[in-house]
Amino acid sequence: MTYKLIAIDIDDTLLTDDIIVTPGTKAALAAAIERGVFVTLATGRMFPSAKKIAKQIELNVPIITYQGSMIKTLLDEQVLYERYVPQDAARELIAFCEANDLHLQLYINDILYVREGNEKARGYSKLSNIPFVVEPDFEKLIEQPSAKMLMIDDPARLDEMAERLAPLIGDRVHITKSKAHYLEVTHKEGTKGHAITFMAEHIGCTLDEVIAIGDSWNDHEMIEAAGLGVAMGNALPKLKEIAQFVTKSNNEEGVKHVIDTFILQTV
Repeated sequence: MTYKLIAIDIDDTLLTDDIIVTPGTKAALAAAIERGVFVTLATGRMFPSAKKIAKQIELNVPIITYQGSMIKTLLDEQVLYERYVPQDAARELIAFCEANDLHLQLYINDILYVREGNEKARGYSKLSNIPFVVEPDFEKLIEQPSAKMLMIDDPARLDEMAERLAPLIGDRVHITKSKAHYLEVTHKEGTKGHAITFMAEHIGCTLDEVIAIGDSWNDHEMIEAAGLGVAMGNALPKLKEIAQFVTKSNNEEGVKHVIDTFILQTV
């Protein structure tokens, strides 16, 4: 099979635990692009955060951000695909988080909003390399379209919250985890699976000609949709079960190994 599109998750996939892209991985990505392969990022990160990573690896293509809720070009920031959390569901989620004392973040016009500058907000800001804006009045904010909404808490507590949220708003939104302590809510069509389907059509290839690489459960839609779904060596066990190929870990240049194996065929 000749693959024409590679969609790569960022955290714990493209990036090592030290939050870097290795020189070997950069070289493999450049070699794939030189062969005419369309390489893009598919991340839960907001666009300004993902853009910084894309610049590191010298990408000049549309990238998939906010879990698949937005596809935007890097140079002129033209929006090709956008889906927002339905406003009624967003209001219900805000009320739910208030009632359950849950930390909630909003993403509006590429700005990260929090109610207070607490440890959770600071930790997220440091990881994503993006500042946050404190706005206590979320009711005012939610009148504008929100690409996604994110809760941060203990993993077990978030699992419980997800179960409780499903009957409340699950018919109108997509609920997923990007990390054990991040619970994310997007539009039903704001998934990486929907996004790579759009991207394949956009560049004129079939899903069979797509490689999708990820490590967490928010990657499962694109791994199931792609012709070659790849789980990282450090991926969740249930993601490895549905993947067609399991590569090395993010600290062992797992993305490079995929490119070497299926694009450059040097392995």
